[in-house]
Amino acid sequence: MLPPTDITDHRAADRFRLRGNDLGVALLILGHLALGSISLIFIARIYPAYHIVFSKEMLPAATATVATFAVLAVLFARARFSFGYFAGYYLFIMIAGYLWLNNFSDFVYNHRLSGLSAAASAVAFLLPALYRPTLPRLLTLSPQAFERLLNCIVLIGAATLAIGAYYNFRLVSLGDIYTYRETLTAPTWVNYLVGISTTAFLPFAFACYALRGNLWRACAILTLLLLFYPVTLSKQAFFTPAWLILMLVVTQFVSLRLAAILSLLLPTAAGVILFGLYRYGLFPERLAMAVFQLVNLRMVTMPSLAMDYYNEFFFTHDLTHFCQIGFLKPIVPCAYREPLAVVIYNWFGIGGYMNASLFATEGVASVGPLFAPISALVCGIVIAIANGMSVGVSQRTVLVSAALLPQTLLNVPFTTVMLTHGAALLFLLWYVMPRETGEQAD
Repeated sequence: MLPPTDITDHRAADRFRLRGNDLGVALLILGHLALGSISLIFIARIYPAYHIVFSKEMLPAATATVATFAVLAVLFARARFSFGYFAGYYLFIMIAGYLWLNNFSDFVYNHRLSGLSAAASAVAFLLPALYRPTLPRLLTLSPQAFERLLNCIVLIGAATLAIGAYYNFRLVSLGDIYTYRETLTAPTWVNYLVGISTTAFLPFAFACYALRGNLWRACAILTLLLLFYPVTLSKQAFFTPAWLILMLVVTQFVSLRLAAILSLLLPTAAGVILFGLYRYGLFPERLAMAVFQLVNLRMVTMPSLAMDYYNEFFFTHDLTHFCQIGFLKPIVPCAYREPLAVVIYNWFGIGGYMNASLFATEGVASVGPLFAPISALVCGIVIAIANGMSVGVSQRTVLVSAALLPQTLLNVPFTTVMLTHGAALLFLLWYVMPRETGEQAD
């Protein structure tokens, strides 16, 4: 029999020991980090104009940095699935990408401070975001009331589509959307309705109908979502129906934690593989580079690169002190009249209008790298509350209904995601919907 102190030490060590599925999750994440680093090497070769740099001399330092950061994979290996797990994993990979780029960056800001700040911000966000508290139940709709709510959501989505089409409706190819998107005009309230409907309301209704077997209604919602493409000229709108179907199917066959990881890992792997096949003459250049640019550059690398740009710019310019948030503009003095995405683009002249994640906007731009972890902690606490609001709901419903939010969080400020894209309303829908019996294992 072990002495009491040995038993305590044994139990403490056991909490950090990975077994079975947890070990598999950790190894998969480590593989993802390695693949992401390879992808960034390829991108540096192809797109140096974006200030994406690679040199063999700095490779050991970059590898050591990402390897150290990879310790956080233990958090994902041990945590249960939640919305915070889904969103947190995307942001974790984004920070890993920035830490890699930070080692090679040709900008002149304080790279050591910014790197430490980014890693600390990731920890500050993930510790609360991976927690799923139990909140008091103050309101739960009856099945009949919830059914009426779903009908209202669909009607709101259809009405929003009609109103949006009144202001803008243009059928163009994906390659031409940037030519015409600047000409889109609509009142601010219409843009809000479009963002909320396409990111939160309609995906939520789709998840509810699809998982209950109401396939005709689920297909009708997918049709509505696809029709938002000529209204918004957004790649996200074009791919949303396929993405929702993919997440629905994937969660049927793998655990929710694996679904969250694979949803980012598999597209990245596809881009790297197709690029490699093209370089060896085994795949057409046009198709390979289209996938590589869309996924590996735009979807995965740009959010990490945005942190490099924001650190460079705000190292020598005034901080915003959150003046970029709409309702704070009248009361917080602001050095910038244009949106931050426009300010950054005008300064660097490349990369497009680069909206960025909470780590770049509510963090670096608003309070600087020294206090950015505090901002990240607050955002993580908000996500923890969202996790608590979904307790008792099938977490598969949570994953499918929130399928668009992790990618949105990579490219949009946190407050904008909560308000303009309707994340706060989606969390409220989880809170009031009828509780379901049985959850898919996570």
